[in-house]
Amino acid sequence: MSKRTLITSALPYANGPIHIGHLAGVYIPSDVYARFSRKVGKDVVFICGSDEHGIPITMRAKKENTNPQNIVDKYHSLIKDTFDKLGISFDHYSRTTSKKHYAVSQDFFSTLYKKKSFIEEISEQYFDEKAGEFLADRYIVGTCPNCGNPNAYGDQCESCGTTLSPSELMEPRSMLSGNTPVLKSTKNWYLPLNEYEDFLQDWIIKGHEKNWKSNVYGQVKSWLTEGLKPRAMTRDLDWGIPVPLEKAKGKVLYVWFDAPIGYISFTQEWAEKTGKNWKDYWKDPSTELVHFIGKDNIVFHCIIFPVMLKAHGDYILPGNVPAFEFLNLENEKISTSRNWAVWAHEYLEDFPGKQDVLRYVLLSSSPETKDNNFTWKDFQTKNNSELVGIYGNFINRVTVLLHKYYGGKVPKGTAEASEFLEISKTTRGIRKSLEKYEFRNALSTLMDLARFGNLYLQNRKPWKTFSRDKEKTEQTLFIAAQIAAGLAHLSEPFMPFSSEKLLNMFRLAPIDWEKLESGSPLILTGHLIREPSLLFSKIEDNEIEKQIQKLLLTKTKNDLQNCGVKPMKELIDFEDFSKIDLRTVTILSAEKVENTDKLLKMQINTGVGVRTVVSGIAEGFSPESLVGKQVVALLNLTPRKIRGIESQGMLLLTTKSDGKFSFVVPEDRNVENGTEIG
Repeated sequence: MSKRTLITSALPYANGPIHIGHLAGVYIPSDVYARFSRKVGKDVVFICGSDEHGIPITMRAKKENTNPQNIVDKYHSLIKDTFDKLGISFDHYSRTTSKKHYAVSQDFFSTLYKKKSFIEEISEQYFDEKAGEFLADRYIVGTCPNCGNPNAYGDQCESCGTTLSPSELMEPRSMLSGNTPVLKSTKNWYLPLNEYEDFLQDWIIKGHEKNWKSNVYGQVKSWLTEGLKPRAMTRDLDWGIPVPLEKAKGKVLYVWFDAPIGYISFTQEWAEKTGKNWKDYWKDPSTELVHFIGKDNIVFHCIIFPVMLKAHGDYILPGNVPAFEFLNLENEKISTSRNWAVWAHEYLEDFPGKQDVLRYVLLSSSPETKDNNFTWKDFQTKNNSELVGIYGNFINRVTVLLHKYYGGKVPKGTAEASEFLEISKTTRGIRKSLEKYEFRNALSTLMDLARFGNLYLQNRKPWKTFSRDKEKTEQTLFIAAQIAAGLAHLSEPFMPFSSEKLLNMFRLAPIDWEKLESGSPLILTGHLIREPSLLFSKIEDNEIEKQIQKLLLTKTKNDLQNCGVKPMKELIDFEDFSKIDLRTVTILSAEKVENTDKLLKMQINTGVGVRTVVSGIAEGFSPESLVGKQVVALLNLTPRKIRGIESQGMLLLTTKSDGKFSFVVPEDRNVENGTEIG
């Protein structure tokens, strides 16, 4: 493996906060890998930044009735602050609205343009005549040709995951006006991906079959099997990086052209700040480039961006792209539009000091090869049973016993005992798993060391041997102290806050993993440790219930919004309500009103006389099906003429979301006509 490693994380859209799906699928695994890579002595640069262009930004701006710049300023700050508080150890976190990024992106485009890497093409694209602008892919919705989802976007169906183009949508409509868009000619610059199929075949299909994750390799292979098509690298939008061509005024760079260039521009910013040479990380073939992304970004990082780099001619290509699947929440797909998410910044407010608990739980449920699920009950169990009951319990037992028997000093002992080798074994196991991007296995291996420590203490019983076998007790707690020190060091990539706290408790300085694997003592005889303090605390049922109730409230709001129910009308006084005269009636006859499609004329027995009622329900009921039906009617409604017929009341009906009618009927079907309701 290369000693110089450039690690990137997918740029989060600055159109909203980040949630646990983002953390589990990209940012926590990439942080673990970056921390681990530093521990094994690599020259690491960990790069990320906010993606501040593209349709999600402008859509949020319209929703919040503001401009895109205000949106990206707001969410860039929130996202960056959240990452900092969660211990995501970026060496540099920037944004795609920076001056450096504009310059690097435009220079990249100009280089490809001069090399004649683009195809200039006039095409028919959707145009919203009412809004007066061309529609980007995400501003067009319609029916997915693959699964029938009526709300698929012009670039992807979020229901089935199929990548689309706007022309493939059935019944397309504009998200700006709701109107059906028209096709209009416009010129754009396309990257001919089809001309690079042989390159991609050699680089990925032949070169990375064994070392890339199967989900990544399989998706790329599928794309290449279907055949690639040219893809537009410019867009007709007013928010983005202007295309650096005089003849392309009013056009901006496609967001998926400029966003991955952010990895390059951000590295340049970092290099200027630190005095490093950025080209060592992007143009030296010995550098290892690793992209951490979600599965929905595979095509951009494994096809489009590599083709861009290849066309440019002097950049390295990614050595690996460990894409993760999706994390669900309480067995439902996380959805920002439906607010079905656990927002990271809200978690930090609700669970102060428990950053590592979230990191641990999300890593243990990491969607590495298939979609996984987060539940609040599982979160509570993993904290209470594993972090408190296993890891924290072992550390507490060791520190308490050391202070009880030896005044906090590590007793005499030898590292030659077979139990001490468990630390070296654990270190090598974690390294092996992380080098293969198997984060769950690595975390499990770490926890197995804590389990081993608990079992070791239980078998050796130093609280019993202290009075009769001094040497055995010293050896037991010497080894236990080594295991605790091993946990302190090995936990750093996974739970950095707990690792720091534990190292401080044991008065230890960080060390590299070569020392951990060497088998030499990690803490010496006579070393004084601080008074014990709890690493983790239990999470109570009421704290979890609060989170569950928050989600239930969200679900209720979503159900109300989606069921088609109209908002409640204005409040009325009881005096107004008491004037309403509702009674049971029986329909005696029914017939269609001439020259109408919807109106029925009915005679009803009200118990206080027979009346005529006209109602627009002919499309829902046949006249003969109504005769003899007992329903509820409003009797004291002022009569009014409908098609020349005086209607002397109104029948009570409900209208379902599909437009169908149902009568309000008395529960007892045999009550007398004229029985009052209310």
